[in-house]
Amino acid sequence: MFTLPSFGQERIQDSKVDSFAFIGSKRMSQDFLARMVRMKKGVQLDSAVIQKDMILLRRLTGVAHSTFQIVAAPTGETHLFYTIKENFTLIPQANTWTVNDDEIAYRAGLYEYNLLGRNITFGGFYQNNGFDSYGLNVNAPYLFSRSFGFAINYLDWTSQEPLFFEEGTTQYIYNNRSIELLGVYEHQLYHNFRFGFNLFNEEYTFKEGFNTDEIPQQLSLDKFMLKSVYTYDKRDYEYYFVSGFQNILNLQYVDTVEGEQPDFLIGWNDFLYYKRIGERGNWANRLRFGIATNDESPLAPFSLDNNLNIRGVGNIIDRGTASLVLNTEYRYTLFKKNWFVLQGNAFVDTGTWRNPGGELSDFWDPENMRLFPGLGLRLIHKHIFNAIFRIDYGYGVGEKDNSGIVFGVGQYF
Repeated sequence: MFTLPSFGQERIQDSKVDSFAFIGSKRMSQDFLARMVRMKKGVQLDSAVIQKDMILLRRLTGVAHSTFQIVAAPTGETHLFYTIKENFTLIPQANTWTVNDDEIAYRAGLYEYNLLGRNITFGGFYQNNGFDSYGLNVNAPYLFSRSFGFAINYLDWTSQEPLFFEEGTTQYIYNNRSIELLGVYEHQLYHNFRFGFNLFNEEYTFKEGFNTDEIPQQLSLDKFMLKSVYTYDKRDYEYYFVSGFQNILNLQYVDTVEGEQPDFLIGWNDFLYYKRIGERGNWANRLRFGIATNDESPLAPFSLDNNLNIRGVGNIIDRGTASLVLNTEYRYTLFKKNWFVLQGNAFVDTGTWRNPGGELSDFWDPENMRLFPGLGLRLIHKHIFNAIFRIDYGYGVGEKDNSGIVFGVGQYF
């Protein structure tokens, strides 16, 4: 798809671009697109630069697909055209699920992923799972230039959270109110840096379960977080197909402004690898390793949860201070017609954890290991950004493991 036409190839490669234009852009800003790509009128034609422009355009939230065409006119002029097929990017959110086997929870939101045609995400959500939660998000990675932008997020989140003690489990009502500001810097297409801070308050209110005089009934903590994320991204997209690899490194330092809780460090790395197999197959993999300050505390930061790492295991069934998780799945296109795609999915999720205050040898403890194979379906709209509805069923291999269905929007990873 990146090959130059054979007709007049030598002359084309040595020529300058006499005219350059975008075709197919309606909602996307022409000024923004021209600022983002590296090929322009008057520059030397370079197939390697064109290839990078194609990758960059396909990563934009407003672009479903991009191609190019080089026209060598009989007059000797060289014309370059970038054709883009746009995504629909004003996306409502509507999810529902059960809580405690008898209550219905729901989440509703609305996000614009290409505000002003400049790849800006703006939106928010409201959630009720017995408690009210909401969030507002702005992500403008290219606001100031092709390389610089920012992101700001506000969250008011309330949920019922289990804390695990040797003697039993305590249920708390947990509330987190936070404001986060991040600077965004992209270097040479493949390197992305996010760095900034988060100010937040955590409140824990005892609800039920194991209880002693040492267990607080009410706890309120003001905290400060320094955060950095480095992403190396060598993925390429062909609509819903992905090839290549990506590495994401997250590092955080958290300090309690007032209170007796010690500060701690946490970091995790995701390595993702994708491979096209034939015309319909896509093999996807994620290897995650995370480690944090090893405090013997029920508030350990890594949780075992089917919405995060092991499909079918349940909602926050355990916590740890280090984790090692491998997700691998084979996606196969069962049916496609025009804009609609039905994709089947066979997966294996496996992982292990270090207990709070424990040793890395906990990784090899059979009590901490989980293995969940499963099957799933994906309903995909090719021309709506992230319009992938997924449903997976994970089956626990261990004697004590549950099995369950996991719903979501977007691929699991």
